[in-house]
Amino acid sequence: MSVEEAFKEISRGVAEIISEEELRKRLSEGKKLRIKLGLDPTSPDIHLGHTVVLNKLRQFQELGHEVIFLIGDFTAMIGDPTGKNVTRKPLTKEEVRANAETYKEQAFKVLDPEKTIVMSNSEWMDRQSSADLIRLASAYTVARMLERDDFSKRYNSQQPIAIHEFLYPLLQGYDSVEIKADVEIGGTDQTFNLLVGRELQRQWGQRPQNIITMPILEGLDGVQKMSKSLGNYIGISDKPEDMFGKVMSISDDLMWRFYELVSIRTSAEVKGLEKEVQAGKNPRDVKVSLAEEIVTRFHGAEDATQAHKAFVERFQQHKLPEDAKEIEIQSAEGTLQIGYLLKQAGLVSSTSEAVRMVRQGAVRIDGEKIEEAKLEIMAGETHLYQVGKRKYAKVSVI
Repeated sequence: MSVEEAFKEISRGVAEIISEEELRKRLSEGKKLRIKLGLDPTSPDIHLGHTVVLNKLRQFQELGHEVIFLIGDFTAMIGDPTGKNVTRKPLTKEEVRANAETYKEQAFKVLDPEKTIVMSNSEWMDRQSSADLIRLASAYTVARMLERDDFSKRYNSQQPIAIHEFLYPLLQGYDSVEIKADVEIGGTDQTFNLLVGRELQRQWGQRPQNIITMPILEGLDGVQKMSKSLGNYIGISDKPEDMFGKVMSISDDLMWRFYELVSIRTSAEVKGLEKEVQAGKNPRDVKVSLAEEIVTRFHGAEDATQAHKAFVERFQQHKLPEDAKEIEIQSAEGTLQIGYLLKQAGLVSSTSEAVRMVRQGAVRIDGEKIEEAKLEIMAGETHLYQVGKRKYAKVSVI
């Protein structure tokens, strides 16, 4: 593969490369590059949001470069302040150690274990003396730290910033010094930390790493970034049926974002699917293909087939959960508004609660999230209605 072909492959789907000229030059030198990705094991699960950067790391593996998957077991005990308006609660060594073990296992569902070097930053941070940390702290000024958006907002709004939080970007940056990284990959929310790595490498006499930032994948709500703490995530160790159902629950607009950032389909294939939907194909069928692809990747084709079958039985064929009920509701004028239907079915206490639940994305019809609070249901229709996670009813409008 030529340098331009490799660069085009690497550039696919990225938010930013710092800098493109430097990366092209590195690629043209023909040496095996050291590619760094660091993840802090702050929870036991890796979710689809993490796979956006892991997929890019896998791409570098396939291009023949040396990939370092860095587990931030030391930095996890500090807690990354990125995007936080309060100081994070530090984790214990025991919590971090337990999470780190699951991270390795799950990351290899994306990365090639034979081509992956796994490191932990405690390997060098546990050796650091107080003098070493003081030297590291002297490498950056408070003014530079306050250029960071989340620190600046907290400072200006008089929200507390603990001193140890300033250490986090320095320690993440110092990891690049120890690894001698040529390229570091991260989400767009990590840009400041990645730039610190470039600066520290320069101060330690190394060639500054190139930076590749990847877009942030939104969670199931389609608004905030995918996060376990927000409960809007799809874990790559989720059961196949749960994974399939979660993918099917996302909005049609968010589906294309998943195709862009998570799917391994080519850009041409995705554009082809978009044209099919524009020509009248049901978006649900395209979403089924996405769900099957994602479940197949992490569980296998057989599990994906079974998960699809279970989804069809439960929603499209209206197979009821054990605690659900079957109801008929009379329609005087041939239609029923969704709020009235949910109230009559006993799924909400009032039509105003129904409207609120629809706006919160908590109402589904046959597994599809609805967004129209004044949706009209026609007489003669039978659907499986769901409010929240546990309230179901099969309702026939007559």
